[in-house]
Amino acid sequence: MFTTIREDVKAVFERDPAAKSVFEVLLCYPGVHAIMTHRLAHFLYNKKAFLLARVISQISRILTGVEIHPGAKIGKRLFIDHGMGIVIGETCEIGDDVTIYQGVTLGGTGKEKGKRHPTLKDRIVIGVGAKVLGPITIEDDVKIGGGSVVLDDVPCDSTVVGVPGRIVVRRGKKIDNVDLNHHDLPDPVASQIKQLERRIEKLRFQMENLKRGDNDDHKAL
Repeated sequence: MFTTIREDVKAVFERDPAAKSVFEVLLCYPGVHAIMTHRLAHFLYNKKAFLLARVISQISRILTGVEIHPGAKIGKRLFIDHGMGIVIGETCEIGDDVTIYQGVTLGGTGKEKGKRHPTLKDRIVIGVGAKVLGPITIEDDVKIGGGSVVLDDVPCDSTVVGVPGRIVVRRGKKIDNVDLNHHDLPDPVASQIKQLERRIEKLRFQMENLKRGDNDDHKAL
């Protein structure tokens, strides 16, 4: 567990240029505090100490603003930036090298038992305020844009934006490291509008040609 915590702290230096020292990270980063307390709560949860685990998770929620159910499974080097308002549900599973920004919800839908929260694979970035809901799977190397609502599975090496989330496959671009440029995302709605504008311009040009053709025919008569 302590080895995992050291890796969590190391991940902060790799992804946050504001981090200056280990002591600063340990004392002043609520995302790190939330992960550390979750490691303890999850250990107790697996030992069937459910009440104590929930108490620890609620204390962490009050202190950090991050709500992680002790049943959630979290991999190595999770980076929670700022953290306020993040919710991670009981059956959620998070892989390695995942980055989550403030206001993100990894939630469930309905009242069904069993698996009802998302599964996140490795090297995923979830932007500010995004919602990932239901027992869906987000594959490796995915970026989810801020404010997006994701309700369906997402294939690897993809970008998701919008409400509901739309998938834009990033063709031919393999991600080797964690890509934190969650603001640099394509806009499928804007692309469709541009396509419509080009289509309208093409139709207008064709109509003008037809009108000129009619005028030439009348002059010939």
